[in-house]
Amino acid sequence: MFRAWVHQSILIHIINMKNWIDRETALALLGIKAQTLYAYVSRGRIRMRPDPADARRSLYHAGDIDALVTQRSRGRRPAAIAASALALGEPAIATSVSTSTRGMLFYKGHSVPHLARTASLEHVAALLWDAAGPVDFVSRPVQQGSAFTALANLAITAQPSLGRGSATLAEDAGMIVGTLASACGASPGKAALHRRLAEGWGCAGTADAKIREALILMADHDMTASTFAVRVAASTGASLAACVLAGLCALSGPRHGGASAALGTLIEDAAREGCTAALDRWLNRGIELPGFGHPLYPDGDPRTAVLLEGVTLTDLMNDLARTVHEKTGLLPNCDFGLTGLASGLGLPVDAPFMLFLIGRSVGWCAHAMEQVRSGHLIRPRGRYEGVAPVFE
Repeated sequence: MFRAWVHQSILIHIINMKNWIDRETALALLGIKAQTLYAYVSRGRIRMRPDPADARRSLYHAGDIDALVTQRSRGRRPAAIAASALALGEPAIATSVSTSTRGMLFYKGHSVPHLARTASLEHVAALLWDAAGPVDFVSRPVQQGSAFTALANLAITAQPSLGRGSATLAEDAGMIVGTLASACGASPGKAALHRRLAEGWGCAGTADAKIREALILMADHDMTASTFAVRVAASTGASLAACVLAGLCALSGPRHGGASAALGTLIEDAAREGCTAALDRWLNRGIELPGFGHPLYPDGDPRTAVLLEGVTLTDLMNDLARTVHEKTGLLPNCDFGLTGLASGLGLPVDAPFMLFLIGRSVGWCAHAMEQVRSGHLIRPRGRYEGVAPVFE
């Protein structure tokens, strides 16, 4: 506590002098290593810009560092606990669907990498939905290309989830996942979903197994932003289709499922400018590096290793991963894995997002069912920070 107070006092003096500080000062104030500082920058927690006096050096925003020091020193007062109740690492909702611990991911207590190598998505869905046996991903007729439209059309006529039995909800969930897959290009029929996707994408026989693995690896990941959106909708009794649509809206953001598209932009920049120059520019602008790092997996995302097994990455992607690690200490995450898999297998350019969406829809349905069974309405309390009320 004393150390934090000393840092705070020094920092107040620095902020009064200037808004940007050099790396050595930033490291001293935070008491961290350079790799951790770069990780803060890549995640958007500390802004960074080139030093006008020396373009080879970087400056860091003192206000951002002040906020981190303050966060560390505030202790666990009731107000602080309430303010951080929804922060990563402090889950507020009990779930038995999945968990990550000691750098590993589990569905209902089963190792996810093991499931990816041995099971089908139909079996994993049955596991997560507490179904009696493998489920069928049937589909309504749907036009390819618009997952939003497909879900919206289902939601228009769907019945509320409240009061429906587990078996009926599982049937609804099978229809939702199958319809999403069809919207993403899966061929019609009764074959396993990964085979229908491979057929629809024109890579049957060569990519079936990796598509299956990717779908299972992406099926769930604890209480992500999109999963929380699903559970909020489910807590109101909304239909499963409406709940999954809420998840899709959250997933579409560039800091979630849209990270693969952002990674594509980074790769294009690296191809044009070189990896070092492109990364320096992204880091100097304080942009979070898509495809790298995960707060739950400081030693590497376990999903990435499985995704890239047997996949030959381009020299550019290998160089990018090596350069990012040298500069920031960050390792490739599942978004990098999905992008590398899609590139290596010749899948459609938007396959990373579609694999993420289709796989994750299985977990979303599981969370929606679990939330409905709990009978609880999710209704956080706001902490008002506006103009003081005037009582007249």
